[in-house]
Amino acid sequence: MEPKEKGYQNVNGIRMYYEIYGSGKPLVLIHGGGSSILFDFKEVIVRLESQFQLIGIDLQNHGMTDHRDVPETFEQDAHDVVALLRKIHIEKASFWGFSNGGNTVIQVGHLYPEIAEKIIVASAFYKRSGMIDGFFESMEEATLESMPEPLKINFLNLNPDFSKLENLFDKDSKRMQTFEDWDDTILTSVKANVLFISGDKDVMKPEHVVEMWRLVQESQLMILPATHGSYMMSDFEGNTDHNLINFTVSEVAKFLND
Repeated sequence: MEPKEKGYQNVNGIRMYYEIYGSGKPLVLIHGGGSSILFDFKEVIVRLESQFQLIGIDLQNHGMTDHRDVPETFEQDAHDVVALLRKIHIEKASFWGFSNGGNTVIQVGHLYPEIAEKIIVASAFYKRSGMIDGFFESMEEATLESMPEPLKINFLNLNPDFSKLENLFDKDSKRMQTFEDWDDTILTSVKANVLFISGDKDVMKPEHVVEMWRLVQESQLMILPATHGSYMMSDFEGNTDHNLINFTVSEVAKFLND
């Protein structure tokens, strides 16, 4: 699995890294907190590169993209994603965001309705009460030691500067610790067709995902028997449920082609 194109674009004051696989209608892949393109989307890319032009982007402070000495926001990530797409002459695309990337693609749909054709929001949230009990309390006490080991190894493989890993962890943690509930209008303003995906044992409550689904007109909802992301990628123990991922990806392809 080799990208057809990869490189950097200067975007909003930083160098952002991207990779392109396959050809067809563009589908932009936005990873979650602490992660990178292939860590979250390798299984998806293998299954979809024969059907779509897949554009993976490393967000600020993540993977191969440069670091900013300012707090992370989902709005800034949305601005960065759209600016990079314009640099590579993508005027309209669908988006698949996982975890924090799901929050980012909601903001793309809210802030840039003209570019978003369809949106897959996988394992995201919009209010603090939507996360499982104890989530935000555990974020207050988070240290780099508590960051999942596979994410640390992945980052250092891409970017072997430990101080940048510390910076990533600090920025990601602070974004969660200071997260303020979004107004419902951020979701009701999204005009693109949206598919919400979550696991029944995810870090956000299933009923919260249902609440998001109800706010976006004519959106679709899929809650799967899965933990956080195990419906689209390997879990942190390295287990890969290929049948479940096949199902998820086939449903996403149907949604995109409908």
